[in-house]
Order: sequence, then structure tokens, then C-alpha cells
Amino acid sequence: MAKFKDYNATEAAGLAPDQGAGVADRSIGSIIAETRNLSTDQVEKVLAHQKAKGVRFGEAAVALGYASTDDVLFALSQQFHYPYAAEGNRKANPELVALNQPFGVQAESFRAIRSQIMMRLFNEGQERRAIAVVSPDSGDGKTYFAANLAVTLAQLGGRTLLVDADLRGPRQHAVFGIDNSAGLSGILSGRAESKVIQQVAGVPSLFVLPVGITPPNPLELVERPAFGLLVRELLSKFDHVVVDTPAAQYGSDSAVIAARCGAALVVARQGRSQVLSLQDLVANLAETPAKLAGVIFNEF
Repeated sequence: MAKFKDYNATEAAGLAPDQGAGVADRSIGSIIAETRNLSTDQVEKVLAHQKAKGVRFGEAAVALGYASTDDVLFALSQQFHYPYAAEGNRKANPELVALNQPFGVQAESFRAIRSQIMMRLFNEGQERRAIAVVSPDSGDGKTYFAANLAVTLAQLGGRTLLVDADLRGPRQHAVFGIDNSAGLSGILSGRAESKVIQQVAGVPSLFVLPVGITPPNPLELVERPAFGLLVRELLSKFDHVVVDTPAAQYGSDSAVIAARCGAALVVARQGRSQVLSLQDLVANLAETPAKLAGVIFNEF
């Protein structure tokens, strides 16, 4: 059995406790100039246009063709410490709509769901819980949903950890483009793993614990007391913990994980999920200690 008394999530991530917490304030102009690699002459032309037209630096840079509207949005996100993927990084992680398109319809939907979750699970005085994201069937969008929910929680500024506990078909490492050589399966099987928690590039407050090697005994691993001990330890180190799970069609893994986490959020796909499967999943969760935070119908 894995021992957790010396386990430190911050150290496992390879970070000092306050690393990434403070970001120096910078002007929009300096951010755009750095992003677009503007020369001193170009910056002076932008400043002259800004003064002559009475507009902001970003508007002047766009008007002169030295920057795009996207560059201005990116600069604003940096100035207000709001994680936003630069245009060149979006193709690598297309599913992360809350990071790639934070002002779009899908991202706004995730923020609305985040607000509901905050009101239902994170009121002052309530017991700390991790959120297990569960679904009846494969293809319901559970991994996509868990990833973007974690991004929107991190955008609040609190330290957020996304745990990939789908030991049957893990995908979070691919979604975020991180190393998957070691992770949750190694911890639960008692192997000595180091720096398994990885910080997401460009999002200082978001971390991911991947699965690592896909094990032959996934249900047995999450049923061990070690998993519950790990969840409690992670809750003491992070403000929010989101846990991806296998689809319920593969077994009882998701219900077991939800029980250890303390809360569950059910994701079903609009126009695809069967009502009977959804009812069975909700009924199974009702028999666990997990609090059902809600049922989400994925339209995307």
C-alpha cells in the first residue's frame, strides 16, 4: 500500500509553494510589443498614432497592422492575470475551449456551470470535497468537460488540480499535452513516483495528475484505501480538485471514485445518452456518500 504521510503535492509538482502566485503588472503596450516582437521604430509609430487619434495602444497597433485583435485580447488577459492561450498554441490543445476561446459561447457555459458548482459545493463552512466527473457512456464528453471545468476553476485564481482517474482509457495527458510516463496508477500501486503532478503551461494555478501506465486492475486500485487517503491529501494542498473517471458502462469505477471524492457531477450527451442508463447511474450514485452536484447535458 502506498504511504502518504510524506507525500507533498507541491513538492511533487516540482514547485515552491508560492511559485507562479505573483505576476508583475505590465502595460498592454509592453505585452503587445513583446508578443509581436515590435521594433523600437514600430512602437514609436504606434505611440504617435495613439496620441494623434486619442485611442489606446492596442487600437493603434491594430490600426497600423502591427497587431491583431487577438493580440490585444491576449495582452489584456496577461494584464489581468486571466489565463488565455496564445493563438499559436491553440491547435495543440483544441478541446480546451475555456482556454483557447475564453470569450466564446462554450466558455461562457462552463463559467455558468462553475458558478452553480461554487454555490452548491464550496460555501463557507461546508466539508471540502473533490468533484468526480462521471458519465453513463463513452463519448459523452466527460473528459472534455472535466478539462474545461478545471480551466475555469483555475481562472478564478485558486490552485486547481485535475486528476485523471480514468485508469481504463486515460486522455487528459493528451488533452493538455503533458508527459504520461508516471502518475496516479504508480502512486496507488505503491511505486515511488516523483513530480507526477505537472503544471499546465500558461496557467499558473492549474495542475494535472495523469494516469501514468494504464494498469490491468483499475477497479482494485481505486477501491484501495490509498486512493481515499490521496484525495484527502490533495484537498489539503489545492483549492479545487476535479477528477476524471471511466464511463459507467465499463463498471463501478466511477461510483467508487465519486464516493472517495465526496461529490459527483454527471455528464450526459444531448440526443445520445439513454434515459435508462442515466437513471441507473444517478441511482448508483445515490447509494454512495457522494453529493450529487447536478446533471449536465453536453450539447457540444
